Amino acid sequence: MVRGTIAITDYDWYRRLLSEPVDEVNFWKPSSTRAFYAEEFSPFIFKLRAPHNAICGFGFFARYSRLPDWLAWETFGVGNGCASLEEMRIRIHGIRQRIRFRGLAPSEIGCILIVNPVFFPPERWVAPPKDWPPRTQAEKKYDIRDGEGARVWADCLASVAIPTADKAQRPPAFQRYGEPVLVVPRLGQGTFRIGVTDAYARGCAVTGEHSLPALDAAHIRPYRMDGPHEIANGLLLRADLHRLFDKGYITIRPNLRIEVSERLREDFDNGHSYYPWHGREISCPANRREWPEETYLQWHNENVYLG
Repeated sequence: MVRGTIAITDYDWYRRLLSEPVDEVNFWKPSSTRAFYAEEFSPFIFKLRAPHNAICGFGFFARYSRLPDWLAWETFGVGNGCASLEEMRIRIHGIRQRIRFRGLAPSEIGCILIVNPVFFPPERWVAPPKDWPPRTQAEKKYDIRDGEGARVWADCLASVAIPTADKAQRPPAFQRYGEPVLVVPRLGQGTFRIGVTDAYARGCAVTGEHSLPALDAAHIRPYRMDGPHEIANGLLLRADLHRLFDKGYITIRPNLRIEVSERLREDFDNGHSYYPWHGREISCPANRREWPEETYLQWHNENVYLG
């Protein structure tokens, strides 16, 4: 069985994103009281609520995270389906009032992070599953290789099979060679940031600092220099350490110990607060697969670090 998710969304969220060239979106919930689970990069299909009751697009599930609204906005911007943080907060407040949310304010929202989203114009909307319960507001899992799940998924793929003459309109998740062919989904900048933040349990790998506004998800090998948006190519660092790391004044050796360059002292006649960290082992994610990859660390040692 290959399972995909069909989840209900608002028309305003869809309408905003239909015209936005984004490669990742935040399918947010007004509270984080119920987590969402799915297989990584499994299909995630958007269904409009009444009166539209139609499938309006899809993407691929990257991860679920509980985030303060400001961080969700800072990370995904209009990918939240809103024009501003103020608009997003108004919509969150309105939904919470309707559902009589009892949590403390401000509180976290539930963020289902979707990569490679595709949104259909109204003339290419897809009919929802025939067995969809009319009153259901929660997401549902479907086998996309059998029954109504397979029919909906096939219709979604057909809906992005744009004629060759319209190449410029092709969604970024697809190419066309007779039939639509999926490009392998990958994390974007935003999902990378949240993935690294959560992997390091929201604490700086060097100092242990847990104040979210002070933390950055750093690429070990920068994206502009062929470094991928992969958690193993990331470190969660306090903002000042991130800048020093990018400038080459500190690095992480393949043995996962921090090294502080003498150039920091030579160039600025300073650095007292950083040299005590020299030689200390960094804190790594609980998941061994998310630890910094040796090849990326070696690249930084050889190409960025000032020695």
